[in-house]
Amino acid sequence: MITERGSMSWMSPNMRMETSSNGGVGKALGRMFAGEAIFQNIYTAQGGPGMIAFASSFPGSIRMFEIEPGRDLIVQKSAFLASEAGVELSVHFRKKLGAGLFGGEGFIMQKLSGRGKAFIEIDGHVVEYTLQQGQSIVVDTGYLAAMDATCSMDIQTVPGVKNMLFGGEGIFNTVISGPGRVLLQTMPISNVASVLRGFFPNGK
Repeated sequence: MITERGSMSWMSPNMRMETSSNGGVGKALGRMFAGEAIFQNIYTAQGGPGMIAFASSFPGSIRMFEIEPGRDLIVQKSAFLASEAGVELSVHFRKKLGAGLFGGEGFIMQKLSGRGKAFIEIDGHVVEYTLQQGQSIVVDTGYLAAMDATCSMDIQTVPGVKNMLFGGEGIFNTVISGPGRVLLQTMPISNVASVLRGFFPNGK
């Protein structure tokens, strides 16, 4: 199992840990741009089956996905938690610059490809939709957790100047179009941080 730094919660005594850049300098730098650590931990069972558990860094959901050739998964930055060795984590750049700059999900996301089980962290509860060809869904900033690589992403402006200024939803929304699965999260950590900031002295 390959994990991000500090993800292991408990394990059986026969699990051996090795810290590695896992793919050389190029892939390590790519992970850094995607919001992950340069080094990863590799856990291997010695002398028979082993057990290892991982925990999320934020209250929410951990979801497992079967990654297969041709079924790549695009996830938000820093969503990767752990995977089998056959899964490759790389940087995914938005094809449309506008969607990356104004869509609220960031220009750089993570791509999971290869073959094997992968585990990702989702902030809060997860809601999954399957979009057919021609179907789309409008998503507010920060609520997109993951989507199939077959989906496409664009932005649209919130209609009406009054809605933009006083609606509290910002100026842009993200539009996800099918075909493919879309996973949305109910509690983006950025929103939680904004709410909690008001409870600290001087709003910090």
